[in-house]
This record gives sequence, C-alpha cells and structure tokens, in this order.
Amino acid sequence: MAELTFPSSRPLRYGAGVGLAMLLAVIALEAGDLPALKTAGLGTLTLAMLLGILAGNTFYNSVSARCGAGVQFAKQQLLRLGIILYGFRLTVQQIADIGLSGVLTDVLMLTSTFLLACWLGRRVLHLDRDTAWLIGAGSSICGAAAIMATEPVLKAEPQKVAVAVATVVLFGTLGIFLYPLLWHELTHLLPGLTATQWGIFTGSTLHEVAQVVAAGHAVSAETENAAVIAKMLRVMMLAPFLMVLSRFVRSDGGGTGVRFPWFALGFIGVALFNSLHLLPPSLVDGLNQLDNFLLAVAMAALGLTTQLSLLKKAGLKPLLLGLLLFVWLLLGGGTINLAIQHLLA
Repeated sequence: MAELTFPSSRPLRYGAGVGLAMLLAVIALEAGDLPALKTAGLGTLTLAMLLGILAGNTFYNSVSARCGAGVQFAKQQLLRLGIILYGFRLTVQQIADIGLSGVLTDVLMLTSTFLLACWLGRRVLHLDRDTAWLIGAGSSICGAAAIMATEPVLKAEPQKVAVAVATVVLFGTLGIFLYPLLWHELTHLLPGLTATQWGIFTGSTLHEVAQVVAAGHAVSAETENAAVIAKMLRVMMLAPFLMVLSRFVRSDGGGTGVRFPWFALGFIGVALFNSLHLLPPSLVDGLNQLDNFLLAVAMAALGLTTQLSLLKKAGLKPLLLGLLLFVWLLLGGGTINLAIQHLLA
C-alpha cells in the first residue's frame, strides 16, 4: 500500500514521457530567474504547468501514445516524492520565531478558508467537490504545491487541478501589488501596526510562497522575514490537512479504494529530521533544489494532460469562488490578525 511505487518492467517505456516533463521543468527553472517573472510572482511550479499546457495543446497529442506512461508516472509518483522532500524547507524552530499569535492566526485562516470554500463551492455556486476542495486547499495553504498534494488524495481530474491553480495564480499575483498599497494606506489608519505584524498577515493570507516573498519584500526586510516564517508554518500544516481530508473523501462520495496518504507522513518525518540540523546546509540546499525540480516535473506533466477545451467547460464559477476566497483572506484575515494580536498583546 505504499504511495511511492516505481515501474518494475520496461523502464524505457517511461523514459520519453519523463524526459519531456523534465525538459519543460528545466525551461521553467531557467525562466523563473528572469526578473520580470519574479516581480510578477510567477514561480517555477506555475511556469512549468503553463509550459505543459502549451505543449499539451499543441504537439503532445501526436506523441502521447509514446509518452503517456511516463507523463503519468511523473504526475503521480514524482509528485509524492517531491512533497516528501518539501519537508527539508521547514524546521520546528521556525514556528517559535513568530510566536503563539502567528500559530493561531495560521490555524484559524487555514480552517476558515477551506471550510468557506467547501460551503461556497458546493452549496452556493454548486461546483463539484474536487474543484471546490482544490481551490480551497490552494487558497488556504500554499497555492499550487497544496493543490498538487491534494490531487492524489482526491484523485481529481487534470482540468480541475488546472482550474484551481489558475485561481491561485490570478488572485495571488493581484495580491503582490495590492498588499504593499494596503500597507501604506493602513499605516495612517492604524499607526500602531508594525512591519512584523503586517508580515504575519501577509504570510497567513497570501497564496504562493513566491508571492509572499515578493509582497513582503516590497514593504521591508522585517516584513519579508515575518511573512516567510508565517507562510512556512502554513506549509507545514499541509501534511495534517491531507490526513484529515483523506478521512472525508470516502464519506463525501469518494468511493472505495481511497488510500491513506503515506507521503504526508514522510513529509512530517522529513521536517522533524530537518529540525535536528544533522545535515550540512549545502546538502539541504541541494535537496531543496532537487525538490524544486521534481515538483516542476510533476507540474509540467500535469499541464501536458490538461486540455484547454476541457477548461472552457469550467465556466466562471471557479473564478468567482477564488475571488470570494481572496476577499475573505483580505478582510477576514485582517480581522483575525488584529483580534489575535490584540488578545495576546
């Protein structure tokens, strides 16, 4: 029942598809260093998926018979390995740096945002379960990485994952420009608001890690540091979130055959191990670079299996859900941040 399973026969059968996804990932990694794309908050994962979608809707159909098995392997098994290695980005010590207020803020924001996504998506907008839950996961935790990690638990269709990622990109990118503007306006209305507090707000409400870094950096170094730590705490909550979510998949119509996400336990184990600082920083940095590459490969493979003709069927409702959640992250997140900081002051 292990999550990570590798093909036992005819490895060359998988080489073409994995190689194609790797090529797109390398291009995304190189393009991700361009200043213009960094400023726009378009991270490597998003770029890899966009390149995959471009290839998937042009020449991929002509080579899918040869590449299909490898692309599926990259999308599923390499994804799980990438999520496990993501734990090397985190340590338990990082939680203590932002204090109890940051922990409570992140917990409340994650829970409220995902539950609101479930209610709005299913009851108000009448979206299917997977689309609503994927958008909720991406908005409440860590953007595209959370969506990718949630996909194997839900066994969601590629086009639904693509729609969820699109909402994260759209509204998270908007946040990069909006958050610094709000900071300058609110300093006049709330003179007691500190750069660290704004950083915790940024990290607890903005979608992607790259977007958090960009928005925090635009304010100050102090804001950027607090924002990144708060964001990393949200990322650390990914594993327990997946465990809880897997318990509800069957009861919400997931059917039989839902497996426990063992890769989530691997994610926790790696984060705990990383907290001991037993490995040299250079090795950890290398592992993080490897993880970036594996996640980019998985995202490119996801894009290759996404057909734009299917995305058109999604309509405006998913984007409306993303917009409503973005408004909640701004207004509700601001209220929760102020309330907790006041109570724990």
